Amino acid sequence: MKPRATGAAFWARLAKCWVDPARIQAHDGLVDTATPSPAARRSTRVFTRIPVRAAGKSAIGRKFRENSQTIVVNAHGALLYVQAELEMGADITLINPVTEEEQDCRVVFLGDLSEKGQRIGVEFLSPAPHFWGVDFTPTDWPGRAPGAPVR
Repeated sequence: MKPRATGAAFWARLAKCWVDPARIQAHDGLVDTATPSPAARRSTRVFTRIPVRAAGKSAIGRKFRENSQTIVVNAHGALLYVQAELEMGADITLINPVTEEEQDCRVVFLGDLSEKGQRIGVEFLSPAPHFWGVDFTPTDWPGRAPGAPVR
């Protein structure tokens, strides 16, 4: 298993994936200037719990299939909990239990362990804006104020 980033490196990596960088900068100044602004996101994030099944191979090569739930979703992936021990770059499949649609993903973030499992960030290998059943408002939507942050 690869060692996890700690301290400033951890927070900077987390900020680039899932946290509003401006909020972190205001609190602890750990984000570097290369961090993209919220307006530069590919799609909006929605903090929601959506049931999902995850399947793939664990870090030790064992097949796993488990029920989980999301923490954050966007048109390009999600942050969710899993019990299986995974590595960065691992390929997994997410299954939406409502539609039975499957989406191949890659692990792009490994978070801390908790009683719910390990937080992982996954990115879809091919675009799937309707996988979650959520309408992600585009950044150029006419109802959005110019310069308003994408959340």
